[in-house]
Amino acid sequence: MRGPDSDGSGGGRKKVIIIGGGPGGVASALLLASRGVEVHLFEKHDRLGGRTAAHEIDGYKFDIGPTFLMMKSLLDRIFTEAGKSSEDYLDFVRLDPMYELRYDNEIFRAGDNVEDTKKEIERLFPGQSAGMDRFLEREKSRLNCLLPAFERGFSSPVSALDPTLLSALPHLSLGTTVFDNLKKYFTDDKLALLFSFQSKYLGMSAWECPGAFAMLSYMEHEHGIFHTIGGLSKIPEALGKAAADCGAHIHTGTPVKELILDGRKVAGVELENGEKVMADSVVINADFAQAMSKLVPDGALKKYTTEKLKSMKYSCSTFMMHLGVKKKYDLPHHTIVFARDYKKNITEIFNSCQESADISFYLRNASVTDPTLAPEGKSSLYVLVPTPNLDGSIDWDEAQARYRELTMRALAERLGMDDLEENIEVEKIYTPKTWETELDIFKGATFNLSHCLSQLAFMRPRNRFEEFRNCYLVGGGTHPGSGLPTIFESARISSNLISDSFGLSYTKTPVSV
Repeated sequence: MRGPDSDGSGGGRKKVIIIGGGPGGVASALLLASRGVEVHLFEKHDRLGGRTAAHEIDGYKFDIGPTFLMMKSLLDRIFTEAGKSSEDYLDFVRLDPMYELRYDNEIFRAGDNVEDTKKEIERLFPGQSAGMDRFLEREKSRLNCLLPAFERGFSSPVSALDPTLLSALPHLSLGTTVFDNLKKYFTDDKLALLFSFQSKYLGMSAWECPGAFAMLSYMEHEHGIFHTIGGLSKIPEALGKAAADCGAHIHTGTPVKELILDGRKVAGVELENGEKVMADSVVINADFAQAMSKLVPDGALKKYTTEKLKSMKYSCSTFMMHLGVKKKYDLPHHTIVFARDYKKNITEIFNSCQESADISFYLRNASVTDPTLAPEGKSSLYVLVPTPNLDGSIDWDEAQARYRELTMRALAERLGMDDLEENIEVEKIYTPKTWETELDIFKGATFNLSHCLSQLAFMRPRNRFEEFRNCYLVGGGTHPGSGLPTIFESARISSNLISDSFGLSYTKTPVSV
């Protein structure tokens, strides 16, 4: 693989530097390289993926971050618009059941087939299944109306006055929460709760998350949930390979020290090794607040100063365990277990920022679907417990052992995994502190900036970054937000903006909602 063209000439072609090889960065690399742009992507780690990467220990493989692939069509569209097929690079499995939800002493299985899910509703909540039809119909309409906003960037507040966006305003359910919205379809609080946990994908409480995000649950029930064989870390790897096939230059193990500024224009980057690489545009695919804190020369920021970054609202964090165990468990691919007093647990995480004695947790038992993640007859387990981020006063060096004990007890009591401890061969733990120190995530906020109304659309850091010219953002810290589908869309938005600035033609492909 040849090195970067340091003088920026690129043989007459336009040249773009991408900082970071997370899913947004490699998706941008694929789109831009397929359009004839000279692309150089610099990733500090020796593998692609960012928090969507994986690590392997003694034959066990663990995804670090995302484990649900929803709205697969948005990933497919990235490949399609680059003249590729996702199926040539990835092996997809559509899950059925999608997941199992446990609360009190009940088990709710969300089927890949809507009729199966309605039967589950009738079994546990007689007379409530008709709400499912209303839910799917209304949320599909909402997504259709909001899609124009979802698919475009916001260069300024004035861009929010576009007629297509103004017509979407009534569908935002302003002033309501996800839980409020779901109660319009399901009168039973517990049933509404079972359709609300997706707000955790945004690191928010269903009682605070803006009501429009009820459509996340619709996306799952309408379009399914997928696994990629080898883990979801295979997605950024595949995007990176496809980008390289289109001519992109992927430089792993090559950290960027800082942006090179020419007045208010980004002219290139300086690498940690001292090399300066110039380009026509620079894309930042890194945790937004960390990037602003570490990649921008001192004193250059006017809007996103240190004080501003600290005052912004951030998602929750997570305590996570990767366990390699020498047996198989008769549990589904995905299981979500609600705390006995879920509302109290949510309040402790998002409001009082304190430890919970009664936890909610998620278990991925992907070895029942994917034999590549563990040695034969063994399992790769992923356990995630939502926690406060580092805005709280919890000493995670001291609390880690308590959370481990609490989690192991919950796995035994709620899922019957009484023998788990004696079967563990490999173990790695992440705390909010680990997320910050090992993966450069500001405040350990695993799901990036909060998606409160004051940090959505043009009020979120913009895809065409407002601080500097020739600078673009992709990833969970910009519009449309966190989560794999929206990160893919951020890459598409920023790549289109860059292509427009270069006068390049490209194809826009619609997706089905």
